[in-house]
Amino acid sequence: MLGKGDEGGFDVAEKRRVVAGRRGDWILCENVWRVATRWPHSREHGFGWLLGDGLNVETLLLTIGIHGATGRMGTRLIQLIHEDPALRLGAAIDRAGHPGIGEDAGVLCGVGAMGVTLEVGLDPKVKLDAMIDFSTPAGALGVLEACKEAGIPLVVGTTGFEAEQKRAVEGAGDRIPVLISANFSKAVNLLIRLAGEAARVLGESADVEIVERHHHFKKDAPSGTALRLAEEVGKAIGVGPEGYAHGRAGVVGERPRGEIGLHALRAGDNPGEHTVVFGLMGECLELTHRALNRDGFARGALDAARFLAGKGPGVYTMKDMLDAST
Repeated sequence: MLGKGDEGGFDVAEKRRVVAGRRGDWILCENVWRVATRWPHSREHGFGWLLGDGLNVETLLLTIGIHGATGRMGTRLIQLIHEDPALRLGAAIDRAGHPGIGEDAGVLCGVGAMGVTLEVGLDPKVKLDAMIDFSTPAGALGVLEACKEAGIPLVVGTTGFEAEQKRAVEGAGDRIPVLISANFSKAVNLLIRLAGEAARVLGESADVEIVERHHHFKKDAPSGTALRLAEEVGKAIGVGPEGYAHGRAGVVGERPRGEIGLHALRAGDNPGEHTVVFGLMGECLELTHRALNRDGFARGALDAARFLAGKGPGVYTMKDMLDAST
């Protein structure tokens, strides 16, 4: 089997052997190394072998695009890509009118020139293994269309979607691989799993309250992660969004059973805290995740891009990614 490399690393004879290679050989296709799986039923596939989806891409150089490149998450993602020799920045995209449009994205993010300029849209000539989006709901839908046209896997970290917008994102799974998550931290996704398990064990005997705290710049409330926690708890105890109580004020009466309380705090520069409270008679269980910076979210998003690259069309979740790593 051939190892990692670029097209210039093999002589012509070797390239021919790769293209005409055997099952299990690596094939260079549009600057991405993929593995041959089986002979096609027709000649339309070009190469002799079909290219498999089950490729372990963690050891290959991946070219990543960032949409929302100058935001807090986008900036940290570009910094981490710069630090990782297995990753390459292929596109940096932001809103029209941003003062940095046309400047080097690496310079804007404080890591020095990376040879990629900040652009308003995706250049169709650019070949990406995955796009990561941390922007706005409207912006995410825009880059979604570009990724569908180019066949680029899309990792969506934007939150605050309306129901119709979220359906549009998930509907793109018919054409490209899409992974959408309110939070890419592995620890947060473990919290979600633990909260669901606690709700299943404790049932309706526990009063469930979810408290989230974020920086005062955050535009949506409650956070997408808080809503995801409520969804997981609700599955366990049979409560849907109609049973959510978003804060309380006035004489609201005794707390009913089967209610999930959600409370959003906005203060300072907090990158994110989530606590799920299970209140019982005589005792209380609290599950808390506290982010100290954005690295857990950013590294998780890059792991999601690695996971999604090479996958077939479909809607994937962080659970799929975590299950694949165990």
